Amino acid sequence: MTVSLDDATWDDFVARSEPGSYLQTTPWARVKAVNGWRAVRVTAGSPGGLVGAQILVRRPRLLPWGFAYAPRGPVASRWTAATAESFTEAARRRLAEEGWIATLRIDPEIERDGLLDPGGELRAALRRAGWREAPAVQPTTTRVIDLRADESALWADLRKKWRQYVNRARSAGIRIVEAEGDRIADFYRIYRETATRAGFLIRTEQAYRDVWAAFRPAGGARLLFAEDADGFPQATLFLVRCGPRVVEPYGGMTAAGAESRANYLLKWEAIRSSREQAATSYDLWGLAHPGIAHFKSGFGGREIRYVGAWDLVLNLLGRSVYEAGQALRVRVARRRHGLRGAVDAAAFGGEGVDGGAGG
Repeated sequence: MTVSLDDATWDDFVARSEPGSYLQTTPWARVKAVNGWRAVRVTAGSPGGLVGAQILVRRPRLLPWGFAYAPRGPVASRWTAATAESFTEAARRRLAEEGWIATLRIDPEIERDGLLDPGGELRAALRRAGWREAPAVQPTTTRVIDLRADESALWADLRKKWRQYVNRARSAGIRIVEAEGDRIADFYRIYRETATRAGFLIRTEQAYRDVWAAFRPAGGARLLFAEDADGFPQATLFLVRCGPRVVEPYGGMTAAGAESRANYLLKWEAIRSSREQAATSYDLWGLAHPGIAHFKSGFGGREIRYVGAWDLVLNLLGRSVYEAGQALRVRVARRRHGLRGAVDAAAFGGEGVDGGAGG
C-alpha cells in the first residue's frame, strides 16, 4: 500500500525514526536541488508500519539514464523482512514512473548484526528482494554518544588524556563561540585548510551556505568556533540536527588549533551543549581512517558499523555507462586538486567520508 505524505508530515516521520537522518529531510532536498538533483519520495505501508525514502534523482547531460540515491534511507517505523520487500516493490513502481533510471542506491542507518540485522537477517532479506552490496557513499562506521546520561557521566566517559587536553585549551584562553551565517567564510577557510592537509575533496563555499540556509531557520544548524584570546578562530564545527539527534558532518582546525588543543575543547562543548539543548544522541559522523577513529574514540560513545550501501539495478547497461562516467569525473576532479583515492560523495547527493569534524 502506497502512502502519500506532505513535506511537514514526512519530516516529522524522519525525525521520529530511530534513527532519522537530516539527509532524508526536505531541507536536504532543497540543498541538492541546486546541483541538479530532484527529490522523489517512496512510501509504503508494511506489517511493521510505514517505510519510506526520499530519493534523489539525477540525469547527467548526454546520458539517457538517471541515477537514484536515498542518502541514509530508507527509514521505517519498524524493520523486518516484510518491510524490505514492501519498500522494494514500492521503489520499483515509483521509479518506473520516472523512466530510464539505471540504479537505485540506498544506505540505511542500520547496525550490521545489530538489533535490526541479527545474524545478517536484514541483509539476507535485501538480497532476496534483489538488492546487491554496493560501494559506500556515506561513512560505513561512526561513533555515537548517548546524551541521555548526565553531564558528569559524559565528562567521565572522555579519556583521561582528552580531559587534560580540554582543560589545557581552556587554560590557554581558548573560548567557544556560537556564530551565525555571516561567519561561513571563516568556517570555510578552516575547513579548506583541513581538507588540503588531510587530502579530501570539499565543495564550494556556497554549498555550505546553502546547507546553513536550508537548516538554520528551523534551528537545525549550528556553527561553532574555538577562538584564541585575540578572537582568531582555531577550530570549527558545523552541526546539523534532525529530531533529537545531532550530527557533526563538517569541521576542522588550523595548525595553531592543533597546538593549543582547541579542537578537543570545541568537540567537548559541542557534545555538552547539544545535551543541554535536549538532544539525545551525538553522531561523530564517520571514522574515515585510524587517526580520526582514535581521536573520536577519546570522547566516549559507541562505535557503530552499518550494513552499508545496496544497489537495486533497474537497467544493467545504464548502470555500467553511468558509473564509468562518474568514475572518470571523480578522477579528473581529484587529479585537479592533487588528491588520491576516496569517493566524492557530493556526486551522489550525499555527504560521504571526509577527514573533517575536527580530526
